[in-house]
Amino acid sequence: MAEKDFEDVSVYTLADDLERELLTRQNECTFIWRTSEGDPVGVIMNYVWAKGSFWLTATRRRKRITAIERDPRVAISISSRGTGIGTSQSISYKGRAVLHDDVETKEWMYRLLAAAVRPGDADKQAAFVAHLDSPGRVVIELQPTTRIGFDSQAMFAGSKAGPSRTELA
Repeated sequence: MAEKDFEDVSVYTLADDLERELLTRQNECTFIWRTSEGDPVGVIMNYVWAKGSFWLTATRRRKRITAIERDPRVAISISSRGTGIGTSQSISYKGRAVLHDDVETKEWMYRLLAAAVRPGDADKQAAFVAHLDSPGRVVIELQPTTRIGFDSQAMFAGSKAGPSRTELA
């Protein structure tokens, strides 16, 4: 039997239930914006998925904040690596970033982020919230507009080219 043709991987999109699981279990992403020269650049950041948006935070001193104020078009890319999901999944979104510096947004978002990055330890979560709560910090809300999902399990189903069990960890 002939192997599948993997030239068009767009047919191996991530199903809605798998997307929800990935967004819930992962808390790290690559956040991407454009520099003043128009070049793309990205950094690894923690995020939480809530209220139909991605929520991140940084201090106003970070160049990404100036870039968002200049051009709110941004992107985010998320991988299943390290989540224990067991298959290689990824999802990317482009969207618009909105900056929030109101106390109400900071309070709920910091607590949610702390719970995601310091699960099961209330003392560490409280310390993390205190660490985040600085005068120059803002919350970034990425409102997604376009989605690109990928599920390698769907792509490699029945193929000898699929990943080994150790690659899935």
